[in-house]
Amino acid sequence: MISIGQVAALIAAIGFATLMLMLSYVVFKLAKTVDKTAGTVEETTRLVADLNLKISPLLGEVTTTVTHVNEELVRVDAITANVQSMTGNVSALTSLFAATLGSPIIKVAAFSYGVRSIAGKRQEKDVNKRVREELKSSKKARR
Repeated sequence: MISIGQVAALIAAIGFATLMLMLSYVVFKLAKTVDKTAGTVEETTRLVADLNLKISPLLGEVTTTVTHVNEELVRVDAITANVQSMTGNVSALTSLFAATLGSPIIKVAAFSYGVRSIAGKRQEKDVNKRVREELKSSKKARR
């Protein structure tokens, strides 16, 4: 006859075998995942190497372009300095002109404006007077 100890050992052996089967299934799936990850890493490494081959000439061109841009910026800086100098000179010239000739020119401009406005008002009065006279004569002609 089979003793209780033997039945317990048999159950334990079956449980252990089941546990081992489950663990082997998990290890098998994990091995597949590791293989796929290794393939992905290998493909990524290959793509990065290809990208480096394509980027290296571009980096050389970018370096050349930046060098040329820096040279042009030095020229632009010189032009800006010259324009700033010219601005200072024009400002000084304007101040000199305003100090020496500005006041008489302003007086002449004000005088000519006054003469023009008086002449315009006089002409406007004459026109208004003629219009009134024509209106009166046309009213008299209608009666």
